[in-house]
Amino acid sequence: MSLHPDMNITRMPVQGMTCQSCVRAITNALLALEDVESVDVDLEGAYATIHHNKVPFSNLKNTVEDCGFDVPIQIAILTVLGMTCQSCVRSITSALSSLKGIVSFEISLEKNETVVVYDSERVDEFKITNTIEDCGFDVINSLRSQSEETKKPQLQQLEGYKQPIKVAQSESKITVEIRGMTCASCVTSIERVLYAQEGVINVSVALLAEKAVVSFDSTLIQPNQIINAINNEAQFTAALVQSQADDLLQLQIYGMTCASCVASIEKGLGSLDGILDVSVNLITEKAKIRFDPKLIHSRAIVEEIEALGFDAILSNNSRNSQLESLCKVREIQEWRAAFIECLFFAIPVFFIGMILPMISWSHYVMEIQIFVPGLYLLQIAQLLMTIPVQFDIGQRFIRSALVSILHLSPTMDVLVSISTLSSFIFSVMSMLHAVFNQSPNPPAVFFDTCTMLITFIVLGRYLENKAKGKTSSALSKLMSLTPSSARLVTLNEQGSVVTEKMIPSELIAEGDLIKVLPGDKVPADGNLFSGSSTVDESMVTGEVKAIPKEINDAVIGGTVNGLGTFIMKATRVGSDTALNQIIRLVEDAQVSKAPIQSYADKVARYFVPIVVLLGLVTFCIWSLVINFLDVERLPVFLQKEVAMDGWFFVCFKLCISVIIVACPCSLGLATPTAVMVGTGLGAEHGILFKGADVLENGQAVSKIIFDKTGTLTCGKIDLVETRGWNIDSDLLLVMAAIAESHSEHLLGRAVVNAAKELTELNVLDFLATTTEFNSVTGFGISCTLTFPMVFPQDLGHRVSLKPLLGTHHTIVIGNKAWLEEHYGIGLSDEQEAAYLEQGLLGRTCILVGIDGLPAGYLSLSDQIKPEAKQVISALHDMGIQTVMVTGDNALAAGCVASQLGIEEVYSGVTPTGKTQIVKTMQQGQSSSIQRNGYLPLSQNTKTIVTMVGDGINDSPALVAADLGIALCSGTDIAMEAADVVLMRNDLTDVVAAMDLSKSIFNRIRMNLIWASVYNFVSIPLAMGLFLPWGYRLHPMMAGMAMAASSTSVVVSSLMLRWTYKKPSLSKNSFEKSPVKDAAAHLSLLARDNESQEEISLRRFDTAVDEDDNMDTERKFNSKTNRITNLFLSLFNSRRTQSYTAISKYEV
Repeated sequence: MSLHPDMNITRMPVQGMTCQSCVRAITNALLALEDVESVDVDLEGAYATIHHNKVPFSNLKNTVEDCGFDVPIQIAILTVLGMTCQSCVRSITSALSSLKGIVSFEISLEKNETVVVYDSERVDEFKITNTIEDCGFDVINSLRSQSEETKKPQLQQLEGYKQPIKVAQSESKITVEIRGMTCASCVTSIERVLYAQEGVINVSVALLAEKAVVSFDSTLIQPNQIINAINNEAQFTAALVQSQADDLLQLQIYGMTCASCVASIEKGLGSLDGILDVSVNLITEKAKIRFDPKLIHSRAIVEEIEALGFDAILSNNSRNSQLESLCKVREIQEWRAAFIECLFFAIPVFFIGMILPMISWSHYVMEIQIFVPGLYLLQIAQLLMTIPVQFDIGQRFIRSALVSILHLSPTMDVLVSISTLSSFIFSVMSMLHAVFNQSPNPPAVFFDTCTMLITFIVLGRYLENKAKGKTSSALSKLMSLTPSSARLVTLNEQGSVVTEKMIPSELIAEGDLIKVLPGDKVPADGNLFSGSSTVDESMVTGEVKAIPKEINDAVIGGTVNGLGTFIMKATRVGSDTALNQIIRLVEDAQVSKAPIQSYADKVARYFVPIVVLLGLVTFCIWSLVINFLDVERLPVFLQKEVAMDGWFFVCFKLCISVIIVACPCSLGLATPTAVMVGTGLGAEHGILFKGADVLENGQAVSKIIFDKTGTLTCGKIDLVETRGWNIDSDLLLVMAAIAESHSEHLLGRAVVNAAKELTELNVLDFLATTTEFNSVTGFGISCTLTFPMVFPQDLGHRVSLKPLLGTHHTIVIGNKAWLEEHYGIGLSDEQEAAYLEQGLLGRTCILVGIDGLPAGYLSLSDQIKPEAKQVISALHDMGIQTVMVTGDNALAAGCVASQLGIEEVYSGVTPTGKTQIVKTMQQGQSSSIQRNGYLPLSQNTKTIVTMVGDGINDSPALVAADLGIALCSGTDIAMEAADVVLMRNDLTDVVAAMDLSKSIFNRIRMNLIWASVYNFVSIPLAMGLFLPWGYRLHPMMAGMAMAASSTSVVVSSLMLRWTYKKPSLSKNSFEKSPVKDAAAHLSLLARDNESQEEISLRRFDTAVDEDDNMDTERKFNSKTNRITNLFLSLFNSRRTQSYTAISKYEV
C-alpha cells in the first residue's frame, strides 16, 4: 500500500491481458516512468503491483491504459468518526490492507476522512464501510464514490491528499424480476415510476423477459427502495435478482435441533482459514458463509459441515426461479385456473342471454318474476353468476387499471375494465329501472357480454403465456444443460483412480479431476486428462457433428459425452464457464430493446386514451344518427334492434365494441417476442447477439471488413523459406527464433517452431541472453542477443552455431516500413525484388535486421479457410460488399484477395489504421476504381460497416464498426469488443448471422404491420362505419378478436423458429473471381505511371507518427514502382512455373 514513508506500493487491477506479451508491455511501460522501482504483473490474477516513490496514481493508470488495457477502479470518500491517534490510523490501515480489491487509500486523521481507490469488480463500497466499522469506528456520509472513467480530475488530487476532493456520484446496477406486465403501457408505467425516484439514472424494462435493469446512484437510493417503488407505487410484483457471489455461500443445513448445533457449526467453520463470517439460522435451517476464495473453496466448507454430522446442500435457487419465469410456469397455471372458473359461470350466463331467447317456450321462463314486480328470475341468476367473474377474476384487471391511471400511463387493463364494468353497471341499472317502473317485460342486460369478454380475455392471456414460454425455449435449454452433479476423482502416482464420489457441480473447483461416463454431460470447462471420446457440442456451439477429443483437448461444460469414458481437469468453473457466459449474453440480448421498439412505446403512450375517446365519439354520433335521422333509412337489422332494445342499448354496444376490440398488447409484443425467439435461435446455431440493437444494425449492413490472418485464413502459419543475406540461413532462423521466443505473436510462434524442428531442441532461450526486448503491436520486435562463449550442450550435426559464440547482436524483426522508418534499415533493389516475390507467392514475409543492416527474410504461409470462397460469394449475392484489411504486405494481401474475389484490399494496416478505415467507410468516403472487376463505391453515402476479426489488434475496429463480429477461436478481448460472437471457427456463420438478423428484423416489421393493420381495420369496424353494408362487430366477437390479436403476434414470432433454416452455401458458387490469377493481380500493380493513381489495391500505413495515422490512402513510392516493374519482368519469364507455385497454396 502507499503508506510506507520511503517506498509506495500500488496494486492496480488490469483488464484485457491475455498473454506474456501483454505482461511485458505493461511492465516495460511502467518501468519507463521516473521513480518506478519495480513492477510485478500477475496475468492470472489480472493485477499489477508497482513499487514507486510517490508517483501519482493517475500517471500509473494512464500509462497502463495507453498500452491498450483497462483499469476498472472507483473512489469512495468516507467520513470516519472516532479516530484520535496514529494507532487508529494503523488499525484501519491493517483492515483495509487485508481487504481484497483495494488498490490504494489515504487516511486523513485531521479531516476524519478516508479516500479509498478500489476495484469495483472485487469489492463494493458497502463492504469497505463494514470493514472500517468493524474496527470500532463510525462511518457517515459513506458510499460517496465515483467512476474512474469520468472522474479523472479527482484522481489528480488524490496523491498526498493535499486538496479537498469533490464528492462524486457512484453508479450501480441491479436486475429486477417483475411480474404482472402485459403490454407496452405497463413498461411505460414502471419506467415513469422509477424515473421519478431520486437517484435513478437509467431504466430498461423488458416486457417479455419480465426483467428490468436499473442503473442508480447508490448515494441517493438503495435497491430495496427501487423494489418498493415497483411494488407499492407501480403495483407490480418485483424481486431483486441476486447471483451467487464468489465469496458468499448460502447453504441449506439439515439435522440441527437446538442452539448447540448452531454454535457447533459456527465454531467449526470459524476455525478454518479463509472464513470471514458465518451466520446460521436455526429456524430456517439456512447458513450464510462469507469466505476468501483464495484461501478456501466452497467444497471444503460443505465437507466440514458434513464432518460435524450435518447435511448441507446449496440453497441458491435463482436458476430454478429463472427457468420458471422464462417458461411462464406460474402465469400459465394462474390463467388456466382463471379460465376454468370463468367458463364455469360464463356458459350458463351466455345460454340464458343468447340461446334461451331463441327457444319457442322460453318466454314462460323468461317472464317469471320474484319478490317484487319488475324483478325477473333469469336476470337475478345472471347477476349472481356474473359477480364472481367480474369481481374475482376481473379484479386483477380493475386493480391494474386504477394504478395505471394514477400514474398517467393507461394500459390494456383500462380498456378491459371500462368495457366490463360499464356493461355490468348498465345491466344493474337496467334491472333497477325495471323494478322502479314495474316493467312487464324483462329488461335488456349485458351480463352475457361482461362474462364472455372476461372469459375471452383470460383465454387469450392463457394462450399468450403458453406461446411466450415457447419463445424462450432456447434459453431455457441452455440453462438446463449444466448437470446437477459430477464425479470427483483422485488419482495415485500411477494414474489409477483411488477415490470417486458425487458432488454438486457448483462445488467443482479449478484443477479438480472429474470423471465423465458415456452419455454424461460435461460439468465444467476443462481439458482431457486421460481417456478419449467424442463430444456433442451442438447445443453450445451449433456444431452438428460429434467432435473427437483426445488428451489435452478442450471440452465445454454442458456438452454431452459420447461412447467413451474420460477424466477431465477443470479449468473454468461456475460463472466463468463458456456456457454461463453464453447464457449471460443471450439474457442481456433479450432484456435489451431494439430501437424500433420506441415506435410501439410511443403509440402505447397515447393508444388507450384515444381508444376511449373514439368509443365515446361512437356513442355520441350513433345516438344523434338514430334519434335525428329517419329510422327507415337505417339498415333493417338495426331498425329491429332499436325497436326491441332501444337506441341507448344499441349505441352502448357499439361503444363497448370499440373499447374492447382495440389492442395495444399486440404492438407491445411485436418486437420483444421476435427478439427473444431470434436470439435464442441464434444461440442454437452458435451465433450470439449481444443486444436487440445489434439485429437492427445487422439487417442494414452494406459492407463487411475481414481481417486476414486467422479470419479468412486458417491461422496456422508455417515457415516455408528462410533466406539470409551475408549470413547463413540456419543461423538467421535460430537468431530470429531466440528473439521471437519472448513474443506471443502467431508469426513468432511459427518461427520458433521451425527453429525447434531444425535444432531438435525444445527450448531455445538458453542459447543466448535476451535483453532490451521490445514488442510493438502490428509492427514487430527488437532486442539484444548475447551469446555465451560455450553452449551448455551439444547441438548435433543439424546446425552449427559456432559463429555465434561470444558475439553480441542487436536484432530487429518486422515489416519493411517499420525497419526503414525506425531503424534506417533499407533494402537494395535485388533484395526488395526477392522480398516482393514472396508476396506474389501469397506468403507473409518478415524482414530481419542485424546490427543495423538487412540480414534476410523469413517467409511464412497461411492457408485460406476452405469455406472462405463460398462465404465471400454468398455475401456478394446478398448485396454486401467485402473488404480485406491486413498488416501484411500488398502483394501477399492481393494474392489472397484475388483467390477469394474480395474487391477492396488494404495492406500494411496497423490496429489504429483498421479503426480509421472503418470510420472512413462509415462516412461514405471510401472509393475504389472499377477496373478488372473492382467495384466503385459511391461518395458521401452513409455506409453500415461490419468488422470481422479474432485478435487483440482487431478490437478497436470491432468497437468502431456498426457491427463487430468475433470468432470464438480468437482472443477474449476481441469477443468482449464484438457485438456478435460466433461460437464456431467457421466463416459460414458470418453469412448465417447476416441472414438471421435480417429474418428477425423482417419478422419484427411483419408483427408491427399486422398489429397496426388489425387496429386500423377492427376499430372502424367496431365503430359501425360499415353498418350501411350490414357489417358490424358484436362486443363478444370484439373480445374474441382482441384476445386473438396478441396471441397471433406471439405465434408469428414463433413461426421464425419453426420456419427458419440456416442458409446453405453452394460449393459451385465461387468459380469466378474478379482477378483471374495472381499474375493478373501483379500486372494491375505494375501499370504505367499514368494509371498509378487508379490502383485499387491500397497500402494503408500508419507507422510513421500520429499525423501519418490520418492518411487513409497513399500510393507506392517511386522506388516500389521500379521494384515492381523489375520483378514483373522476372515473373513474366517464368509465369507458368510461378502460377503453379501459387496454386499449390490454394485450398
